[in-house]
Order: sequence, then structure tokens, then C-alpha cells
Amino acid sequence: METLTFDKLPQAISQLLEKVNNIQDLLTGQQFQQSCQDEPLTITQAAKFLDLAVPTLYSKVSRKEIPVNKRGKRLYFYKSELEEWIKQGRKHTFNELRESIQLPRKNITLRRK
Repeated sequence: METLTFDKLPQAISQLLEKVNNIQDLLTGQQFQQSCQDEPLTITQAAKFLDLAVPTLYSKVSRKEIPVNKRGKRLYFYKSELEEWIKQGRKHTFNELRESIQLPRKNITLRRK
């Protein structure tokens, strides 16, 4: 770190302000992204986000397969909840399954008779 002199003080303050503004811009952008995810989606918006037909989404709601909020007769969805719902449907790979049950790794060879 270089020594700060009185002559270099204006330049140092300018650099400091620039860095603070960059940090503020990054934080503001993250807050905006989070607030966008927390805005409720209508059934049409949710169907578009999930790439499903609206009737399909209604049937998933009626079978309680998907997270939904109901206010009066209207259904609302949160993007963050829908993303989490999608992640829960992830299929595990063979290696992940083997590691989860901690089976020893064996080389399997097929033999012909």
C-alpha cells in the first residue's frame, strides 16, 4: 500500500468515491433482482415462465403439486418458489445415488456365455 500524502489526497478520495459508487451499484442491482423475484406472478405469467399451458397449471394447482397463493378467486405465484419447485424435481445421477448410500465402487464387467 502506498503512502498517502496531502498532494495525493484529492486523487485518493476520487478513487474511493468511485469504488463506493461501484459497490452501491452492485448492491442496488442485487436488491432489484431479489425484489423482481418476490413480485407475485399471475397464472398467465407463471405458465409462461414454466412453459406450461394455463389449464395444465390449473390442474397442478388443484392436485396441490405446485406452490401457489390464493387471494379471493385469483391465484398468485412467486418466481423464487417456482424455481425452488423446479429444483426439487431434479433427478440424481447414478454417481450421486451411489455416494448417498455409500456403496463401494465396483467395476462391473459383462461376460458372454
